[in-house]
Amino acid sequence: MRSLFSDHRRYIESFRRFLSHSTEHQCMQEFMDKKLPGIISRIGDTKSEIKILSIGGGASEIDLQIVSKVQAQYPGVCINNEVVEPSAEQIAKYKELVAKTSNLESVQFAWHNETSSEYQRRMLEKKEVQKWDFIHMIQMLYYIKDIPVTLKFFHTLLGTNAKILIIVVSGSSGWDKLWKKYGSRLPQDDLCLYMLDNLGLNYECYDLLSTLDISDCFTDGNETADLLWDFLTETCNFFFFFYYTLTPPDLKAELVKDLQEPEFSTKKEGKVLFNNNLSFIVIGA
Repeated sequence: MRSLFSDHRRYIESFRRFLSHSTEHQCMQEFMDKKLPGIISRIGDTKSEIKILSIGGGASEIDLQIVSKVQAQYPGVCINNEVVEPSAEQIAKYKELVAKTSNLESVQFAWHNETSSEYQRRMLEKKEVQKWDFIHMIQMLYYIKDIPVTLKFFHTLLGTNAKILIIVVSGSSGWDKLWKKYGSRLPQDDLCLYMLDNLGLNYECYDLLSTLDISDCFTDGNETADLLWDFLTETCNFFFFFYYTLTPPDLKAELVKDLQEPEFSTKKEGKVLFNNNLSFIVIGA
């Protein structure tokens, strides 16, 4: 078995199938509508320009919602929105969506085709480091090798009244249990372990409910099942190994059983809904 991240196109396909079968973006939308306005209420006080840094901005679906909320909070104020994204394909889609979106005349965009680690290295080589009013990291900490060092670095980039928003799966989610139980037996040992308390950072955490419909995962010969199994296990073509019994038999049996258990999922109206709960972590300057 090999990591899903070894095949970028396959990863994007499985990620899109995940989004179409989950309430992830609806969950994020709820947070943006109900919580974000209060969080950003002071980031632009007395400033002629608001600087936003997006780490792992993807194709911009959530980024532009954040920009919209900042615009509503500070009408007429110029916004400098810079994006750090390692996927050239995602950046291209980001630019396409920006071109189709109205009311962005006061927003200046810049894209950097690099990882957060590459951005960090580039910034440290500069004598003057840019300060930001709002930094967000949406579902990207899983790909960072040294999370405490990364968070400490970006915390140093915060200006007056600035905030960092981090979105990750909740510790109460099925993902957390899945990674802890099976991480060492899958290609990507993807445990997102970090301790904000130990870093001495001032933060608040909000947990919101989200689900992923994995019903198709228990039906043979289903393209959606193929892609969702890849995403769940972070394994490229997991179903191929599963079907041809190349995956260890005990692993196959355990996963099929566990993913239908209450610890991981709920069953509702004939569907199996995996627990995709999210944590929204806000760090202050």
